[in-house]
Amino acid sequence: MDIAKASGMICLRVPHDTIEGRRVQKVWTVASTTNTILELGDRLVCQGVERVVIEATGSYWRPFFYLLEARGLDCWLVNARDVKNVPGRPKTDKLDAVWLARLAEHGMNRASFVPRSR
Repeated sequence: MDIAKASGMICLRVPHDTIEGRRVQKVWTVASTTNTILELGDRLVCQGVERVVIEATGSYWRPFFYLLEARGLDCWLVNARDVKNVPGRPKTDKLDAVWLARLAEHGMNRASFVPRSR
């Protein structure tokens, strides 16, 4: 997910139904409201998603991170500097979301520390 102030660009990559080794990719935008984020969490859980990789500027990641985590998803906040440092790659929210999903698929993301309140 690439999160902005008012929305998040989501990229879901799941195994193809009939072709082994292939992926089906869906990209869409979700508003940054509690209800739509909770609906997103339900959709991801129904798809069998276990880990969500989130990249955001500032603190816009917080509602997505905490609400999706409450739905039982393993949320990773990643540093934009670590995942976007690729020369010649165009910059759009959609391309960033796809890039994050592909990196996650290959285990090339590193989660940032997110402190838990007691």
